[in-house]
Amino acid sequence: MIQEFNLLSSSERELMHKAPILVCILIAGADGRIDQNEIRKAIELATNRHVAGQSRLLDFYDEVGENFEDKLKIVLQSFPVKEKKRAPNLISELSQLNDILPKLDKELSIEFYTSLKEIAIEIAKSSGGLLGMKSVGEEEFRYITLSMIKDPSTL
Repeated sequence: MIQEFNLLSSSERELMHKAPILVCILIAGADGRIDQNEIRKAIELATNRHVAGQSRLLDFYDEVGENFEDKLKIVLQSFPVKEKKRAPNLISELSQLNDILPKLDKELSIEFYTSLKEIAIEIAKSSGGLLGMKSVGEEEFRYITLSMIKDPSTL
């Protein structure tokens, strides 16, 4: 675990671990359905974050990546099925990161925020466009910037 996470409450640590899953559900479910390409991409991203160079987050994403599909399904069940009801709940939960990220080292909070945005972009690209090839659909585009989370580099 990242040492700085010890400064957080247990509920804050839980939200940090849950955030990549919430981003996956928000982006993948933006069009009203979460398809297998999006789930596969989410699993790949969660289990291979070290490839993108997040060295400080390597252990974190190793933890998050363990049994990721099961975790995703469990978290998904706690939200409404319909996207129009689910998205506001996901946005509300993700916006709670605005109270947590400032408690962390600025570089770490920026790295975490950047990793969430990378996950959002990659999931959006995994199933959109012509034959699902590297294009972001209109629905995903609404959320891809993760505007509910303040960019820690600007704080």
